[in-house]
This record gives sequence, C-alpha cells and structure tokens, in this order.
Amino acid sequence: MKKEKHFLTILAMSISLSLISIPAVSHAASMPPIALSSGQELPSLAPMLEKVLPAVVSIRVSGTRVQNQQLPEEFKFFFGPNFPSQQQSVRPFEGLGSGVIIDAEKGYILTNNHVIDNANSIQIQLNDGREIDVKLIGRDPQTDIALLQIKDSNTANLKKLNLVAIKIADSDKLRVGDFAVAVGNPFGLGQTATSGIISALGRSGLNVEGLENFIQTDASINRGNSGGALVNLNGELIGINTAILAPGGGNIGIGFAIPSNMAKSLSDQIIKHGEVKRRLLGIKGTEMTSDVSKALKIDVQKGAFVSEVIPNSAAAKAGIKSGDILVSINNKYINSFAELRAKIGTSEIGKQITIGLLRKGKPMEVNVTLEDSDSSSTKAEVLTTSLIGATLSNSTIKGTKGVKVDSVSSNSPAAMLGLAKGDLIINANEQRIENINQLRKIIETKPTALALNILRGDQNIYLLLRGNNIFN
Repeated sequence: MKKEKHFLTILAMSISLSLISIPAVSHAASMPPIALSSGQELPSLAPMLEKVLPAVVSIRVSGTRVQNQQLPEEFKFFFGPNFPSQQQSVRPFEGLGSGVIIDAEKGYILTNNHVIDNANSIQIQLNDGREIDVKLIGRDPQTDIALLQIKDSNTANLKKLNLVAIKIADSDKLRVGDFAVAVGNPFGLGQTATSGIISALGRSGLNVEGLENFIQTDASINRGNSGGALVNLNGELIGINTAILAPGGGNIGIGFAIPSNMAKSLSDQIIKHGEVKRRLLGIKGTEMTSDVSKALKIDVQKGAFVSEVIPNSAAAKAGIKSGDILVSINNKYINSFAELRAKIGTSEIGKQITIGLLRKGKPMEVNVTLEDSDSSSTKAEVLTTSLIGATLSNSTIKGTKGVKVDSVSSNSPAAMLGLAKGDLIINANEQRIENINQLRKIIETKPTALALNILRGDQNIYLLLRGNNIFN
C-alpha cells in the first residue's frame, strides 16, 4: 500500500506559510534604512530569536485515515442505484507540523489539533536536532488546540533534556500595528522565522473551527508552520499559528493565530481535566453591524446583540435581557458575537465574569457565573451543523439518562433530520450516551455515519446522518 505524505495544515480557502531559513528573517514590508554611527551594530531580531528557537519544535506524525473513494460511473450501471457510490479505504499517512514548549519541567508542548489528528505516532525534533517521542494529553477540535507531553516525563529524564519553555504574553494587550514574528517548520525544511505586524484582532467567520477569535498577521506563514509560535519583539508567545488565507495557493500576507491567552486557558483545562469543559452564557444573538445599529437607532458598531435569552441559563440568572448589546468582558471590549462566544467558551472553570452591556442606550454591568455546557441547554450546532435549529440539555426521563431535545426550530436542519421536542438521545453509533459531552466526543471522531438512538414517548427510534452531512 502506497503511503501518502503531506503537510498538515488548515485550509481557509487554501493554506500556506512564507519562509526563510534562520538566521535570515523575512520582512512583510520593506523598511527604510537606519542611519548608524561608525561601529554601531545593525538592528537585528537575532538576540530575541536565540531565546525563542529552542522552545519551538518540529513535529512528525504517522497514522492511518479512512478515505472515501467514488465508484466510477461505468460501474454504477452494473451495481444499480442502491449500491453505495463511495467505497472506503484505510491509508497510512505521514505529516509535518510545529509545536511550542510551554512547560519545560513537565514536558508540555502546544500545537494544533489538525497537526496530530488521526496520528498513531508523534515525534518532535528539538532545535538542536534531538528527536523525542511524545504522547497526546488532550485536544480541543473546536479551537484547534492540542497538548502533547514528552513520553518519558519523569523529573530526572526531563532535567537531562534541558528543555527551554517559551514565555507567554498577555494577548489581550495586543494592538493592531504591533510587530510580530512567526516561527515554525514550513515544508519540513527546518526552523524558519518571518516578521510582520498584527494586522487585525478578533477575526472570525473563516469557517476554520467552531470557536474563532483569531489574531491576523502579515508575517508569512506556510504549510508545516501550523502549531508554531507567533511572538512579540520580547520573544514572548502571543499566538499559536493556525491558518492562512491564500486563494491562489500562495501566501498573500493574511495569516491567523490563536491568541496565547485562549491557548493557555485551554491547555490548563486539558492538564487539569484531560479535556476542555466548555462554558455557556445562554444567549442567542448576532453581530452589531451598521444595519443593526440603524434599526435600533443607536450609534454602536461593535459588540454582540442579544436576540434571545435561554430560560434558566447563566445569562438569565444574571439579568441579561433580549435587546441588550454586550460590549465588554471584564472591562475588555469585544468586537463581535463570535469573539464573545470564543471568550465565553474558553473561560476558566468556576470563574465569575463581569459583562458590560447597553440597555436602551444606558451602560450597565452584570456579574455572571458561567455554567458547563453539560449543565444547561446548549445549541446543537456546537456539536455539528447538521443539527442547527435544536437545543439540547442533559436530562433523565423515566429513570433513563440521556441528551434531551429541548426545542427544534421549524424547517431547520435538525427538523429535516427528524428530531422533535422532547426526544431523548440515549445511544450514538451503539455507544451509550448519558450527556452532551459523551455525544460531543463521538462526533469529534468524525464517523462516516452517525446513528442516533432516540426515545420518543414509548417509541424507540433511530435517526441517521451520513457522510458530509455530519460535518458540513
């Protein structure tokens, strides 16, 4: 069986990362010459990069993937219309990516989930060429974060390795125009650094992952850089490189990184719980745009408009009402509904937050204690877009635990599938389901089909999602 070898990356239209080997550094824009006195050294990023490079690793993975192969048209005539048009095959693959050491004492490494997805074996290469086996500790597909650890992670062994961890900056303090440097392993050529600026903050709508709150940069990022470091001029981590926008397949100076604060919060949860426990506010809403602003007769262009508050949710308990415009979290402005969703979804467990809002033009603040996604009603599209229109919650009906369908919007994908209010999902692909988190884990394995076993009154029925319908 012939092996496939490819570079792991996310494609937001088409994806790549611009490169130049260390010690040279690529600049996104030309810089004017600087007048220097005799004997004065030229300005250089080299001293900073000497601290950063040992903390950035190359990642090599291998594993197997299930691939669908289309049945040739000439064979469909012989097999008939009821024969499956797609045949499945399992193929081995190898892939390359990057990662960042965030804890030298415990051997923790941050990378992208898509870098290690479906991997059976993961190996890192340090800046000095040493190769080390690592293991997966946990991952969060919705934010494309994964946490790795050195396999032999006893204290004595880790001390011998002399690992170097990167310092982590507060990404909430970033400003558009700040300088940034991307470091990684593009195309497997070895460590590379490229420079640029922060082009925008709070980017979303890329359809890359479920929770999007990206830093945009013009520092060149190419395939293989996924999971690498985006750092400031102090050599501190400000983001994890994730994707680039490249309609023609080449770099056009639009790259995206997961903010360091989000990545750190997620890794802390994975270390503590082995998974990310999603937080929920309990609202439905939309972006504040000029059209919405005109309709509401209010001069507000940024924030999140609340169209509905879910009963008994954290938002309802805090006093948030439909028609409110949420403008800040803990005194830090939010630009969009997507940014609000990402920050809420990755907030620390058990932490109370302060939300600033406008109610009929008057500023207010409310304190909110966020709930686990498993403890309150949640929108089903968080799990899969095929279930848009349904809200789910953990429930027990007649002594049977499962995931209850609290509501279904008419003519929605969930309604088309056949879900109905009051349904209790008890199995998924013949695995017992007692809560939303268990259902989420099965969907995250990306099965080619999803069979939901449902109790509807006294009936026991099955609903089936196939192929791309699960993850479109």
